[in-house]
Amino acid sequence: MHTAHDGIEYVGRLFFAEEGWTNSGIPDRGVLPGRTIDNVLALARDLTADELALRFRRANAEKRRFHGLRQLTLEVLSKVRYMNQVGVSMRNGLLEPAAAAQELELTERQMVELVAKMRHLAGVES
Repeated sequence: MHTAHDGIEYVGRLFFAEEGWTNSGIPDRGVLPGRTIDNVLALARDLTADELALRFRRANAEKRRFHGLRQLTLEVLSKVRYMNQVGVSMRNGLLEPAAAAQELELTERQMVELVAKMRHLAGVES
């Protein structure tokens, strides 16, 4: 459990981890609010095994979504870099303007396809 004061109240966030993990674990996106740290800890201790299992499943689902979104973001950034390389090559006379335009158009279509996948990876139904 990590606790912090957000300026209004204390909030706690559960982290699920195995013993011996070097990182802080998988965070639950939900928070447990309270007037004091003790209130937050009491809320956490009062969670049933079923509630903890549901929170763990949600945390795992969020983790999987994050990794997919991260990979997709890296692919989009790679396309942006490629478009920049094409533009620089065209300006330096290494690529004909017509060929560069065709390459940029193809890359733009690929980026639009990648962006369309983001809703699904974020868990938003369309």
